[in-house]
Amino acid sequence: MGIIITIGREFGSGGRELGRRLADELGLAYYDREILLEIEKQTPYCLEYIEQVTENKPLPLLPIHYGMSFSATNDPNLSQSIDIYAAQKKVLQDLAAKSSCVIIGRCADDVLKDMHPVRLFVYADMPSKIIRCQSRSKEGEKADPRSLAREIKKVDKNRAKYYEFYTGKKWGDKANYDLMINTSGRSLKEIAHGLTEMLAPYLKKD
Repeated sequence: MGIIITIGREFGSGGRELGRRLADELGLAYYDREILLEIEKQTPYCLEYIEQVTENKPLPLLPIHYGMSFSATNDPNLSQSIDIYAAQKKVLQDLAAKSSCVIIGRCADDVLKDMHPVRLFVYADMPSKIIRCQSRSKEGEKADPRSLAREIKKVDKNRAKYYEFYTGKKWGDKANYDLMINTSGRSLKEIAHGLTEMLAPYLKKD
């Protein structure tokens, strides 16, 4: 068996780019948006709805997580969210079983825990995240620091709630990961290269 690398990341930290670079350097399959496209194939839901659901906690006030019973509610939105998560879980397991790979987000560190993945979490300080978001903004798109900071906090809050809801664990807690990576003011290319040198010896042919 080869190596499975999962990457949890704060919005604007560069986790997605870092994962792509790491996959390229190690010669691994890379899965991010591809996961959503596969979920779309396996469920009756459109891609836009799947995107909306996969980073938001289904019911803000429901004090339960995925491992518990949902029989206490007949809420259709919750039911659809659970359907999508179940499909996502299967997609992740199928992809990880095929070959060594890098997987971005999707609670993959917890879903694939029995496969013993290398679990990374990527974070950065707010100024660095704002700069990265500004560099990705489209021409004419509003990208002032205050607006971006609010958006970054909102996205990270939703990711944390989603992760906690389905795993029962705290998003970004160092106890849940093998390596915490601070990208503040650092080159993602250099970080990826350093990680490649560290992980390459553990990569075996599938």
